[in-house]
Amino acid sequence: MSELCFCTLAVGSRYRAHAKLLASDIQQYSTALPFVVLTDCPEDFVNYPNVVAYKHRLKSVVGYHDKLYVIERAISTFETCLFLDSDVRILGPIPPTIEFPQGLTGRFGCSILKHNKYTKVRPALSLIEASAEKLNLDLETVVWLHECLFVVRRQNGLEKQFLNYWKALAYYFQMHDIYNGEGNVMGLAAAAASLNVEFRRDDAFPFFKDVIEKERIKKGESSLDLNAPLFQTHKRIEYPHRLFHTKVIQKLQKQFGLYWRRQKMFAAATQNANFRILMQSPM
Repeated sequence: MSELCFCTLAVGSRYRAHAKLLASDIQQYSTALPFVVLTDCPEDFVNYPNVVAYKHRLKSVVGYHDKLYVIERAISTFETCLFLDSDVRILGPIPPTIEFPQGLTGRFGCSILKHNKYTKVRPALSLIEASAEKLNLDLETVVWLHECLFVVRRQNGLEKQFLNYWKALAYYFQMHDIYNGEGNVMGLAAAAASLNVEFRRDDAFPFFKDVIEKERIKKGESSLDLNAPLFQTHKRIEYPHRLFHTKVIQKLQKQFGLYWRRQKMFAAATQNANFRILMQSPM
């Protein structure tokens, strides 16, 4: 079995549809590399021989932090796991061997202070500062990583500590009603665990991610015409036609799911020692 795997989270029909396209891309451009998928419907992937699908129900309130459970599952079997958002597309050959350093490697990112300097979500910055103080971190040395594409490679068990801190910080931020921004939490968790963090600014293989591509187009590094079919496919999956009553039912189900996961999160958080450290004194 390969020491490297791709992995993603695909819970819900929309994300499964994206993930199946990504599975086809990986199969086309690298038949040897397995693709670990955490999903609510593993049977959707039975026709994709490169996919190793695991049943999964969302644990974080909105789902963003469930990426840590993807890494937890993948790193338990593989030396290195390369996480991709399910709506990423691979556009060309994947090298037969891709080497990454131990620890956490990001494709896009910067200083966490630089990233949050102009943030409109001021409570997030306050929580970042409070987390750093409670975990004895120097924010000048902490990074933010774009969460659409990153790599975790085993580092003498420090990757397990990283995941434990990620869980604790995810609980902490969500209890203060900050449900996104997992790139901030990843940077804080890596620093707390003393996990090596590096950036690889070159592309190991050509890929498409809608928000990244839009930035490239703004900078004149890409073309909208060239990528129009990819944007159209992405839009078709993101905004499918649904009957009104279906929309109402799905919205109610979503709201109930958010409420239920938030209640479960409170119970799970108390079992995490690092979370208890974060909650020792009120903000």
